[in-house]
Amino acid sequence: MSSTAIAALTSAGVPHQVVRHEPVRSLPEAARALGIAVPDVVKTIVVRRSADDFVFVLVPGDRVISWPKLRALLGVNRLSLPDADEARSVTGYERGTITPFGARTAWPVVADERIRNRRISLGAGERGVAILLDADEAVRVLGATVADVTDPERPR
Repeated sequence: MSSTAIAALTSAGVPHQVVRHEPVRSLPEAARALGIAVPDVVKTIVVRRSADDFVFVLVPGDRVISWPKLRALLGVNRLSLPDADEARSVTGYERGTITPFGARTAWPVVADERIRNRRISLGAGERGVAILLDADEAVRVLGATVADVTDPERPR
């Protein structure tokens, strides 16, 4: 199997495991398919700082971005989410598969502090594929800023 994300991980020398899984409809379903806990399914969220300036935010599966915390960390008054087409255009990946590894542009990465010291899953750039890896190694290789940038997800 070959994808841009997997090639980037391999090139960077990051130990990882590629896992193929059936289609999933929710994050808890993804965690079950991967055999890991929901917080270890890390979402890569693309956030727009300005017209052509983005940042990747790594968010544990049971949490959501805290916009006030993220704005304070980045020193900006306004952040927004690109629509699906723009996210694909600036990363090279579709929503639900986005990863900082092998993205079209190496945007800065912010990792929520709760992913440290864990084995996590990240998107692999294609549907039905996930990457399992050590979060601390991912943070190191990506040069990520680690901070408290999330809040617990509220029950729906």
